[in-house]
Amino acid sequence: MKLVITMSRRYGTGASKIARDLADKLQVPLYNKEYFENALEQQVYESETDAIRELANEPCIILGRCACEILKDRKNVLNVYVTAEREDRIRRVMELFSLDYEEAKEFMEKNDKSRADYYHEHTGKAWGDVNDYHLILDRSELGLDNCADVLVQYLKRLEYI
Repeated sequence: MKLVITMSRRYGTGASKIARDLADKLQVPLYNKEYFENALEQQVYESETDAIRELANEPCIILGRCACEILKDRKNVLNVYVTAEREDRIRRVMELFSLDYEEAKEFMEKNDKSRADYYHEHTGKAWGDVNDYHLILDRSELGLDNCADVLVQYLKRLEYI
């Protein structure tokens, strides 16, 4: 099966690292915001939606970009949502950007709002609705370094890989 994994996340969960680790373990490409911005700037694709649909013809991981909604009718897609406790997310943002607590909290909240607005603008739906995902990972509970392994075990158990 040509499995495509979409991964959505709250800001500060470490989902970018989880997606990168999973892509390495599965030996599939990872497509993220920077990839799409670069491809569209070079006019490789007509639109981000066209790019996502075309890339999903082969196994890959797509981080964000409303991919779970764009690919919702495909049988070969697994939609994953990564979350973490609010305080864990704030601490991660503090460490990543050398911010104090209030700065990190504000930065995180601003990014979450931006993601929610983007998702609603492009889909008309609420971002983070559990009904849009097959699997939800709590990075606070599982640990950042364990999430990709949990996903691999899940995929093996369901015989996707």
